[in-house]
Amino acid sequence: MPAGWTIVFDVGKSLSKASLWDEAGQCIAHRFRPNRKPTGVGNLTLDVAGIEQWLESVLKEFAALGPVLNIMPVAHGAGIALIRNDRLLCAPLDYEWPGVAGERGVYGAQRDEFIDTGSPALPAGLNLGMQLHWLESLNKGDYRGSQLLPWAQYWAWNLSGVAASELTSLGCHSDLWRPFDKTPSKLAVRRGWAERLAPLQAADAVLGPLKRQWIARTGLSGRVKVYCGLHDSNAALLAARNCGVMAGRDATVLSTGTWFVAMRSPLPRSAALTLKLPETRDCLVNVDVQGSPVPSARFMGGREIEVLVGAENASADSTRNPEASRLDAANPSAQHAIALRAIESGEFILPSGVPGVGPFPNAKRAMVSSISAIDEASAKAHLYAAMVADVSLDLIGSKDSLFVDGRFSRSAVFVSALAALRPDTTVLVSDEEHGVARGALRLVNPSLESSAPAQPVAPLPIDLSTYRQQWREAAELLR
Repeated sequence: MPAGWTIVFDVGKSLSKASLWDEAGQCIAHRFRPNRKPTGVGNLTLDVAGIEQWLESVLKEFAALGPVLNIMPVAHGAGIALIRNDRLLCAPLDYEWPGVAGERGVYGAQRDEFIDTGSPALPAGLNLGMQLHWLESLNKGDYRGSQLLPWAQYWAWNLSGVAASELTSLGCHSDLWRPFDKTPSKLAVRRGWAERLAPLQAADAVLGPLKRQWIARTGLSGRVKVYCGLHDSNAALLAARNCGVMAGRDATVLSTGTWFVAMRSPLPRSAALTLKLPETRDCLVNVDVQGSPVPSARFMGGREIEVLVGAENASADSTRNPEASRLDAANPSAQHAIALRAIESGEFILPSGVPGVGPFPNAKRAMVSSISAIDEASAKAHLYAAMVADVSLDLIGSKDSLFVDGRFSRSAVFVSALAALRPDTTVLVSDEEHGVARGALRLVNPSLESSAPAQPVAPLPIDLSTYRQQWREAAELLR
């Protein structure tokens, strides 16, 4: 890497993470914090103050470890901040807050067509335009003269004082961007939001040096450069594209965390493929760092697993406290045996534990297999996640090769069931624990190699065709 160490600051929905990397691309330190879940009445917002306080302590710690010279922010794509006069005017709404629903009809009539934006109509505040509409419905005058910053770029601004927007964040089901035209949406122009978007910058653009306030708070050098940053799933896509086995192929990346996001990079770029996406099944068009449209599908897999087995047992992520996760210590062979028994007996879990999203947005869970122990719950929940992921992958025409990234790539049941469900696809994982961070690092140093080669996944040793058909027929009845 270029001279100096790099911090990747990754703000997810459930976790905030920070990792420190040396010039050779080796991870020196990694820290995480569960984000506060908003409570109370009134509009609920993301945990801005709590994240900033934690970030200060982490940067102070990292400053003492080595020559930090770069900071790259990464974040989920459903937060937008309003700033004015060098201060945060309005923190991003929590996108799961249902309080915006009263304006849904008025807003929905103003949206661009899906064929133009690739943004499906999503519940609560998952469309950034919905968040902005709701805020202005309260008192438009309060927000005159404010600039709009996507969530990753808010943190870049917080650290550098330079305001920017960026393509992967604007192109993430925001209703604000037209990915084929590479322009703001008609809605954004008509409502005046396009002119309030901070100036567009590339994800790898250096916005400026670290602000003096942050230098004083952390002890970091005044030579530290703050990058514009990008959407987290797009960072995972960058990391996967660097794997030699993925190069030159019709490849899909399945990034797993709170959300499971499948992003396909077809060899010839095909608008026709994208336009066939079913809007009502949580399919969308993401935008990569070069501004190219990326057919995508998603569901809230990590949240679904938490619903089924409890948040303290759901993680397959080494960034969480291992004492809090039974799955981390689970015996893969035992998990496989539980999954095989469920398949042989025809037991399955049906959609959906999180209404309004995913390929079965209107389904309400109709049946859950009998569960007597947490290991059994974990195996069946991860088998269920594989069934839903298989549908999402079909919706975007995924084929040839599939790279599974993120915390659930270490779930033996999930990846082996997925490989069995898709026998014509090469399913790959790697021992890389920091796929999002690794992709973000490539923007600092494009020549950086992946630290771990991708390995093919051995499928569950059972024919899943009958089980798959039965599950899909039952799930379709709920849709």
